Amino acid sequence: MMRVTLCVVGRLRTGPQKALAADYLSRFDRTGRALGLGPAQVVETEARNGGGTAAEAALLRRALPQGALTCILDERGKRLDSPQFARHLADWRDQGRADLALVIGGADGIDPALREEADFSLSFGTMVWPHLLVRVMLAEQLYRAATILAGGPYHRN
Repeated sequence: MMRVTLCVVGRLRTGPQKALAADYLSRFDRTGRALGLGPAQVVETEARNGGGTAAEAALLRRALPQGALTCILDERGKRLDSPQFARHLADWRDQGRADLALVIGGADGIDPALREEADFSLSFGTMVWPHLLVRVMLAEQLYRAATILAGGPYHRN
């Protein structure tokens, strides 16, 4: 079983983004369980006294599960389609990784030092997305990946 932790800068208060992200992560947990994926959890961090991306990186490092494969979301990262992302999840699971940490930075992105430390860098394209929407998009892609791996009907080409 490969646990998935979303390590994120920022807190989602009540609202549509929080409800949508929670719904997709719940779906991922249900679908992924039989595939050895999940459960998924979210660890939120927030640098209250400024400090920029370096302060955020320090908080994110503390949120990472010990020994986790670290995948950052970064516009400079690798662009994958949904089936490719699903294959990466399956490959990491099959390599015996107990934990996967998916890292979403704050408004200014990921600190360069943390970017260098990451095992993998994933991009949702060259457009810049609000980090709160990226959380919803990532949760949806986790669910989509699980349905692809399960052979379910949710994903359509």
